[in-house]
Parts: sequence; C-alpha cells; structure tokens
Amino acid sequence: MKNQNVYVLGLALAATMGFGACNGLKKMQKKAALVNYTVTPNPLEMHGDSVAVTIKVTYPPKYFGKKVVLTVNPSLGGKNFKPATLLGEKAVGTGTKIAYKTGGSFTYTDKQAYSPEMKNTDFKLAATGVVKSKSKDMPVAKIGDGTIVTPLLVKATDKSIIGKDDFKAVLPRTSEAQIFFVISQSTVRPTEMNNESMKAMKAWVAKGMVHRWGMEFKGCDVSAYASPDGEMSMNANLANDRAKKSSEAFASMFKDKKMTLVPAQAETFYSKVTTAEDWEGFKRAMEASSIKDKDLVLRVLSQYPDGEVREKEIKNMAKTYTEIANDILPKLRRSVMTMKADEKQRPNDNILMLAKSSPDSLTIEEILYAATLTKDMNEQLSFYKAAEKKYPNDWRTSNNVGCMYLQMNKLQDAKSAFEKALAIDGSNKIVNNNMGIVYRWMGDRVKAMEYYKKAAGAGSEVSYNMGIVQIQNGAYADAVSSFGGTKDFNAALAKTLNGNLDEANTTLDGGADKEEALSYYLRAIISARKGDAGGVVSNLGKAIAKDASFKEKAKEDMEFLKWRENAEFKSAVN
Repeated sequence: MKNQNVYVLGLALAATMGFGACNGLKKMQKKAALVNYTVTPNPLEMHGDSVAVTIKVTYPPKYFGKKVVLTVNPSLGGKNFKPATLLGEKAVGTGTKIAYKTGGSFTYTDKQAYSPEMKNTDFKLAATGVVKSKSKDMPVAKIGDGTIVTPLLVKATDKSIIGKDDFKAVLPRTSEAQIFFVISQSTVRPTEMNNESMKAMKAWVAKGMVHRWGMEFKGCDVSAYASPDGEMSMNANLANDRAKKSSEAFASMFKDKKMTLVPAQAETFYSKVTTAEDWEGFKRAMEASSIKDKDLVLRVLSQYPDGEVREKEIKNMAKTYTEIANDILPKLRRSVMTMKADEKQRPNDNILMLAKSSPDSLTIEEILYAATLTKDMNEQLSFYKAAEKKYPNDWRTSNNVGCMYLQMNKLQDAKSAFEKALAIDGSNKIVNNNMGIVYRWMGDRVKAMEYYKKAAGAGSEVSYNMGIVQIQNGAYADAVSSFGGTKDFNAALAKTLNGNLDEANTTLDGGADKEEALSYYLRAIISARKGDAGGVVSNLGKAIAKDASFKEKAKEDMEFLKWRENAEFKSAVN
C-alpha cells in the first residue's frame, strides 16, 4: 500500500556573512513547512517480522545551510530507526550533501524488527541541526502511519500426520487343493477326494464355518488340465469334462459333510477354467526335474511353438519320453480347486472395548485402529501410549502420541515423543513433518523448514505447513504456490498478501472455515484494499456479530485507516 503523504521539516539556511550559525538554525526551525517527505509504504507494513520503509526527502532552494550538519531520527511507536546525517555543502563530516542554492534530495531506507508498539501509531521524524558549537532541535513531524500487520492473522492450523493403521475389517483368504486323473479319463476317484490337500481344504472350511467373527465363502475357482499328449480336440473335451466332474464332486463333498458352503446359485459359485494342453505346466515340471535330457526337451519347447510338432519331436526321444510319460505327464492330468473366502476380523465395538480394558490383547494394527473409533483425545492418547508400551519399535506409536500432544498444546511432550519416533526411523518423512511443526511453534522457522524439506513426499500436509512458514517469512508468492488448490483461511490470506484479491475471496468462499468470524474479517480487509466501502462495512458487521472482539481490532487496524471517518464504518465499530 503506497500512499503519498507530504509533511514538512524546517531546515535552516546555512550561516552566511550576514548571519551567525545560531541564526541559520533558527531559520531552519521556522521554515519547517518547506521540506517534502514521501513515505513508502504508508501506512507502513510488517512483512517477515520486520517493518521496512523508504523515505524520499526533497529540499527547496536556499533552505539548507552551507555549514549545517543535520541528524534526522525516524521513529515508530517509540522504536527508533537508524539515524541519517545530512550535510550542507560546506559542512565537514560523513553524510549526504545538500546544496544551498539549488536544494536537493536524498532517499532513506531502513528495516527494523517489528514490535507491537509499532502497530497503531504515528511514524515521526525528529532532527537536530548543528553549526560549530551551536545546536537546535527541529520540530518533531509526523511523516506517516504505522503499521499494517495483516500477516499476523495467519492461523496455527499446521497439519500433523498420524501413522496410519493397517487394520482390515475383512481379510481375503484362500485354500488350494488338487486332484489327479487317470490318462484320458475324467472320473474323480474317491481316493483323490481324500488326499492330503483335500483333507487340508476340508479342515480349513470347517474351521471357517465356526470362526468367531465369521468367514464368508465367496467362490471356488476350478482349473482343469489335460496333459499335452494326445489329439488337441480330445484334450479340450477332456479338460472341460474334468472341470465339470471336479465341481460336482467338490460340491457333493461339502454337502455330505453337512457344510452349508455353496449358496443356492451353485453354478455361479464355481468358476471353471480349462487348459487343453498344459505346455506351461509341462515346462515348469521339466525345469524342476532331474531327467537327463531335460535341456534338450526345453530347447524343443523354445524352438517349436506348434503343439503337435513339439509332441512329435519329444516322442522321437524314445528313452526320454518314457521317463516323461512316467514322471511328468501324470502330474499334469489334474484339477486345481482354489476356495476363496473373506475372513472377518474383530468388530469395532469389541476392539474399542478391549482398547479400553485390555489393550495388550490387541495387535498393533488393532490398537492403532481403535484410536480412530473415538473422538475423545484423552482416549486416543491412552490407546497410543498403550501401543507405544507394547510395541516400542514401531515408529507409529510414538509419532501418534506426539500428534495427540500437539492437539493438546503440550509442545515439549510432543517434541519428546517425536524424538523417540525419529530414534526408531530418523528418515521417516511423516515424523519429520511433525517435528517441523514443533519447531515452528517454538519460533524457529529455519529449523522447521529444514524438517519440512526432509518430509517432502509425505503428503500435502507438508507443503501446507511450508505455506504457513512462508507467510510468516513474507514470501507470499511461495506461500500461494505451497497451498496449491487448498481452500481455507490461510490459503486466502496468502493470496491477499500477494495481491490476488479476487482469488482470495474465491478461496475463502470454498473453505470449510468460510463462516468463521476471522474469514469475514479478512473479507473486510480485501474489500478495503479494493476500495469497496460497502464490502468493508458488511463483512466487518458479520465478523463482529460472530465475535465482538473484532470491533476493537478493526478500530486499530491500519488496513482501515482511510475508512475511519466513514459514517457507516464508525457505526459498525462503535
């Protein structure tokens, strides 16, 4: 905000033949209205914890005494900026020379750390002129106003990241069994239905049917194969028939055991896939075998894609083919049944009950999940502490304890917890993000940014947290970039400070915090910067209706300096 205000400081003409040094200083004092001051920005503004100012001073002709040494001292709210020394053209010393006859100008810049005394006050300039042993104080002049402190509105909505649980309410389970067939047959032999893999399958299903939390059987994939010897069309029919007979035998087995496994739509329960010539299975079996000429057989498979040619070439190896027929091919005449089920885990109410009464009985995933089942921060902290005690080597436990302490504003406790988590996994991006929050809250933004950079890739929370630091550092364009598409107060504040006023309003309107008093207050500031008196009054009224403290805040806020004499503004804040 760059408003020009012209103020005057009386500067004396230099002592000449007709005047002594004291007379020259008196004339400077009397002519205080003849020096031009332009202060930029005006009102002054706080950015990155500092207040920077530029003052351009113009002296008219025949005003600045030739032997005068003038020391000027700008101040804001009792806080002094650096002094500047101006010299008449014959004065001795170090400083900016000002000609007597033509006058002149100089530009002053300085930056001082912001303090609250600088907020709603006058920017003043005092000066003392000296000629030899004589000195005279010039009138203290108000040359500007201070200070706009809108960046201080940034909200401490830093985003910590919880170490997520991997609890799943339902776990997919499978059990596999296979049966073998006599060459060229599809009859399921009783002995095959009672082989070791089928016994294990039956036991698995029986156990699932009495599972405490329940097991839902979703279906069965039946893959039936024919070995790659014999005529192709015959093998295709054989594989299809084996799939059909296997499914029937499988369903009959569970029916006989009085297991309610297959739903009424049995046909859809079984999914059949057939392979007429199982060359892939043949290749795997050959690779695992100790047959003498297996490399030669494998070479045939790679050289000849056609199944009939392959079979012919292999049969030409009479002795080797005998071994294949005895040891390899019988294992390929099979059906593989894969039963699929969803195994239900502990229900939420049981997990929550045990987390409160007996957390040691829960797995790490269950107890971390339990904390998501309650909104009570004390309960959540209790669960995470129990997890930390039982599972001290899992970084998530200490990290999550630290996150709860952050929510409770227990900064040192949070720091200690995150230090434990980093001791387990020092490069963990999530923990580094959270430690960055700790340091920002401690006032060390440099350290905070170091941690955020280590946390890059942990999630959008990291760039959001960087945006808060960048607002505080006065890097508003960087903050806008860091917030990205976020729609909330801080993102809107960054756009306001960066001069993107229309975008700031849109961002406010899309945020979950759009109806908060502070959001309406920021809308009033945006309106003030746009010169919209109606928007200033309307939005201030809404802010004050929600939080009466904004009435006094608006009275002192230099954003509304030029509106202070507006009747509607006065009515809103008085």
